[in-house]
Amino acid sequence: MDFEQIYRTYWEKVFRLCMGYFNDRSLAQDLAQDVFVRVWQHLPAFRGESSVGTWIFRIATNVCLRQGERRRGISRTAIPAGIPAEEPGDDASRVQALYGAVAELPEMDRLMISLYLEGLKQSEIARITGVSEANVRVRIHRIKAVLAKKLRRNEE
Repeated sequence: MDFEQIYRTYWEKVFRLCMGYFNDRSLAQDLAQDVFVRVWQHLPAFRGESSVGTWIFRIATNVCLRQGERRRGISRTAIPAGIPAEEPGDDASRVQALYGAVAELPEMDRLMISLYLEGLKQSEIARITGVSEANVRVRIHRIKAVLAKKLRRNEE
């Protein structure tokens, strides 16, 4: 797989991960660009011990965690890319409520559920985060329960 194909395949997913974490379009674009600069720099050394996607999400996760450490205290109310904040309608408000609830989670839980929402398998999330697959399964289950409880409270 060449860099251009990797970029086309993963840009949106990496951007949404960054956007979901920080809810700042400009920052998310900068971070996604930083991810792909690192991918470009390290692609020749990629050994193929995991899928390219897992490797890229690991880089993106590390970039987001480092940026989060630098920017403690910023607003992280997340709105998924592609749905403008001002768009009316029940679906948009439910999505906003979900991502708002995600933004209140601890950092690692926020990353895990963001990767899960991107459609990554639990085994891939385990490789990306360095947590055992069993632990990912348990944490995702607990995160879903916490989110469901928060969303029910918001609806009342």
